[in-house]
Amino acid sequence: MAEEQLSSYHPPLPPTTEEDRFSWLRLLRSRKVGPATFRRLMREHGTAQNALAALPEMARAAGIEGYEICPPGVVEAELKAAKAVRARLLCLGDPDYPKHLLDLQDTPPVLWAIGDPALLRRPAIALVGARNCSSLGTRMARALAHDLGKQGYVIVSGLARGVDTAAHLAGLSTGTIAVMAGGVDVVYPAENTHLAADIAAQGLRLSEQPPRMTPQARHFPRRNRIISGLAQAVVVVEAAAKSGSLITARDALDQGREVLAVPGHPFDARAAGCNLLLRDGARLVRNAQDVIEALPMQTEAAPQKPVQEIMKDLPPPPPQKRSLKQTARLHMRILDRLGPSPLAEDQLIRDLSSNAGDVGPALVDLELDGKIQRQAGGLLSRVE
Repeated sequence: MAEEQLSSYHPPLPPTTEEDRFSWLRLLRSRKVGPATFRRLMREHGTAQNALAALPEMARAAGIEGYEICPPGVVEAELKAAKAVRARLLCLGDPDYPKHLLDLQDTPPVLWAIGDPALLRRPAIALVGARNCSSLGTRMARALAHDLGKQGYVIVSGLARGVDTAAHLAGLSTGTIAVMAGGVDVVYPAENTHLAADIAAQGLRLSEQPPRMTPQARHFPRRNRIISGLAQAVVVVEAAAKSGSLITARDALDQGREVLAVPGHPFDARAAGCNLLLRDGARLVRNAQDVIEALPMQTEAAPQKPVQEIMKDLPPPPPQKRSLKQTARLHMRILDRLGPSPLAEDQLIRDLSSNAGDVGPALVDLELDGKIQRQAGGLLSRVE
C-alpha cells in the first residue's frame, strides 16, 4: 500500500506502446471521465492501467452501483474505424501533439488526425463566423485567409458552412486545419464532403471524438476550445449576438489568445456579435495586416513540455483515506457551495477553507457521480 501511495505522487509517462495507447483510450472513453478527470486520475494513479483498476471502487465510494469501465471491444472498434480512414492517434506528450493546446485547463488527452500533422508546428490564426454569412462576409473571410496564408500562417476553422468554408477554401494551398465536432471521418455538413477530402489531402482534420461519432450539440462548444487553442489569435468575421463564434472568442480570451473582429453594419444582425466584441475591446480588423500587427512578437519556439511537467499542477492524492462519513460531509459542503453558475476550483477551495489534496479527490468522486461538471478554464458547476 505504501508503494502505491508513493507512486501516485509521480506524474505519469506518455504512452509508448500500443498497450499504453489502448489503455489511454479505454480510460478516456469510460463513463464520467472527461479530459480534466482523465488528467486527475493519471496524476493520482500514475498509469492508465492503474486508473482503470481504481475506477470501479471510486464509483462505489461515490454511491454509483454497477459501474463498469469502457469494454475493450469499444476501443477495438474505435481503432479499427480509425485504421479504415487512415486516422492517426496523437496522445498528450507525443512529439506531434500540438504544443499550443498544452496550456488549456482541459487539454484533450488524445486527438485523431487525418492529413499532415506538420501543420500543427506552424503559427496559426483561427477564422470563425456566421453560417449564413453575407456576400461581404464571405469575401472578407477569403481575403483574410488568402493573405494570412501567404504570410505563413495556417488557417484554423470548424468546417461549418459560411465563413468556415470560405476560410478553408482560401487556405487550402498554404495550409488549413479543420477541427471537427464529431468523428474525424464524419463530415458535417454533408455539403462540405469534397472540401473535407481536399483538406485531408492538403491540410489536416482533427477531432477529439472517436471516429464514426455523429456530432451532437454538446460537441460543438468543446470543439471551439480546440479551434481557439491551436491559434495565436481568433478573428470573428461575422457573428450574431448569440452564436458559437462568440463562444470561441470567449475561449480565446480564457486561453490568453488575441481576439479580433471585423466590424459590420449596425442594422445587420449577422454583425451584432462582432460589434459587441469591438465595443468590449477586441481589435478591429480591416485586412490581414491588422491581424499580424496584433500578434505578439515571434520568438524561438520553446521545446514541448513532457507530460510530467504538464500535470505537475494537479494536486497529489490525500496521504490517508477519509472515512465515509467525512467524505459524505465534504461532498455536501462542496455541493452547497456550487450552483449552476461556474466557480473557479481555487476559489471553491478557499471558500471551503480546505486544501487541494482533500478537495481534489472529492471533486473526482462528484464528477464521476454526475453531480458536478467541469468547464473550460478550470470552472466547476453543479448539475441540477
